[in-house]
Amino acid sequence: MAPYIAVSALSHEGLVREHNEDSLAVGPWTLCATVTTNPQTLLFPLGPPCVVAVADGLGGHPGGEVASALVARRLAAAGAALDGEEAVREELQECNRAVYAAAADRPELAAMGTTVAGLVVLPEQAVAFNVGDSRIYRITGEGLHRVSVDDSPPLPPGRRTTSVVTQTLGGSLGLTYVEPHVRAAPLAVGDRYLVCSDGLTDPVPEEDLAELLARSYREEERADGRAAFELWKAAIEEGGPDNITLALVRIGE
Repeated sequence: MAPYIAVSALSHEGLVREHNEDSLAVGPWTLCATVTTNPQTLLFPLGPPCVVAVADGLGGHPGGEVASALVARRLAAAGAALDGEEAVREELQECNRAVYAAAADRPELAAMGTTVAGLVVLPEQAVAFNVGDSRIYRITGEGLHRVSVDDSPPLPPGRRTTSVVTQTLGGSLGLTYVEPHVRAAPLAVGDRYLVCSDGLTDPVPEEDLAELLARSYREEERADGRAAFELWKAAIEEGGPDNITLALVRIGE
């Protein structure tokens, strides 16, 4: 039996934002600034590099959806060449420069920017990367283990989230160098990951996300689509204060 990559994903504007500024890349497929309420499941052979990434356009800045779509499409196009940590770092620097270049001659897009978080799935390892506060979790029988590193200031006592990010792709009036978080981990059949924007993690605590995932997979081993829907539903039930984009990644056989 050949191993494969299953990705179940959706993107939604939530209940407060007027439009969706998130974008999603899954292999060569992209979903940019649009809305899905039913998770889409895609299957890929485990072998060639496969990128799964969420880009969250900066709210309060012009052109957030333009920046996120640009980055998602670049990552999807570059996916086959992302064969290790260094290639991922170089591509994220190129994405950063591309966001600034796209805004250079369009004053209405000045300071547009986006966060990004994702995985490049290779035959024997998963390369996780992020800039900003979109997140990656590894899902195990013991719960969720955060793989990404939030680019945000320390939280004051009693607060769980913040709207402040200290590093993004684009996001200022002049080209700023970024230091992406990139790390590789061994990969095996059965591994599961969650990649998402903060529209999921801000309203829904990590322990609740872990319980929803555990319940879905306990009831049905390959419940990727149902699990994705339940995560989205949890964010909506908490008021859906931001755009919600997520992808569940599973290595099957």
